Amino acid sequence: MPTETITIATDAGHDLSGSLELPTGLVRGAALFAHCFTCTKQSRAAISIARALAREGIACLRFDFTGLGGSEGEFGRAGFATDVADLVAAAEELLDRFAQPLLLVGHSLGGAAVLAAADDLGFDKVAAIATIGAPSDVPHVLQRIDGDIEAIRKEGEGEVTIGGRDFSLSRDFLEKVENIDLLEEVGRIRRPLLFLHSPTDDIVGIENASALFGAAKHPKSFVSLEGADHLLLKDADAQFAASVIAAWASRYIPMRDDWPMPEEGVVVKTGHGKFGTEVHTKTHRFIADEPRSYGGDDTGPTPYDLLNAALGTCTAMTMKMYADRKGWPLEGVTVEVTHERNHASTCDHVEAMQEGNQLQALNRKIELHGDALDDEQREKIIEIADKCPVHRTLEGELHIHTEEGA
Repeated sequence: MPTETITIATDAGHDLSGSLELPTGLVRGAALFAHCFTCTKQSRAAISIARALAREGIACLRFDFTGLGGSEGEFGRAGFATDVADLVAAAEELLDRFAQPLLLVGHSLGGAAVLAAADDLGFDKVAAIATIGAPSDVPHVLQRIDGDIEAIRKEGEGEVTIGGRDFSLSRDFLEKVENIDLLEEVGRIRRPLLFLHSPTDDIVGIENASALFGAAKHPKSFVSLEGADHLLLKDADAQFAASVIAAWASRYIPMRDDWPMPEEGVVVKTGHGKFGTEVHTKTHRFIADEPRSYGGDDTGPTPYDLLNAALGTCTAMTMKMYADRKGWPLEGVTVEVTHERNHASTCDHVEAMQEGNQLQALNRKIELHGDALDDEQREKIIEIADKCPVHRTLEGELHIHTEEGA
């Protein structure tokens, strides 16, 4: 996926560091991802989910909360209220750019933060909200802190360890974490909600998901991340969560009406990245791209892949249709097509080409499946391959006419 570096200005006067994952093709909507407590935008879950959404046409911004990763500010004086303010600032950036309601996604405490931020942002600016392993009780995060919390309350500041990292926390941080009733916040949300949680989560127990689900109003959904750990450290778990959220979100960020779906032929529109383009037919859409070795993002087949596929698919369809009509026991066809740019160098019977022209070739290998086929039937089916419509088009006299559109 093409990734754009984003800087987000906060009302507190410091900047946040973000990475915007963009679809290779057209953008149908935008999402904001909030990472887990003391994690960063580089966490496995953040990257996997942001890129999965981008593959579905949803641009996704993942960013570092105050004082973490590449963001400015003091983490130890921030607290939960600052996380919520950071989310609102990041969301406003996306709203200014994409001008439509956002999908909010949060992991762990980031999940609690997106639930709390929805009200501050305004429900009319939120399309839907998904959380992963979110706590229902925000002060729960204090249990993950190794340090003398009571000493910090008395003295105003102190050193602690969170997830193996050292931080200096202030009394203000503790108070901002403690003064939030998340279940009350959830009860006010009037937007679609999706809660993902692992029943084996030993950091934020599954009872948190039950409490959030119970407090939420419909439409609401729950998905069990069976066997996953809290941080989704296994790539398969992160990818599963990402695919579920992307599929669920498509219901609430539908295809835009202004995307061209032609009555005939195809429409191709450039997207993001160096080569990424989106192809629309009357009823389908897909991405074409170039491999990374050519400077592309490898998010779809190349133009020559599509050319090879056109011949291969038409060949297979034509042979199957012919065998079906004859009632012959053809069980299937495998067609392999490769493109050869300089056919003259490998073929001694090629006539001389006009200067400036290069003879190219498509090499087709066909495998017929069906032990009951006799030799005559096999020969006839292979012969019919040359009569497929795409084959005839490619070997016929083909003119390409170009004009500038309005």
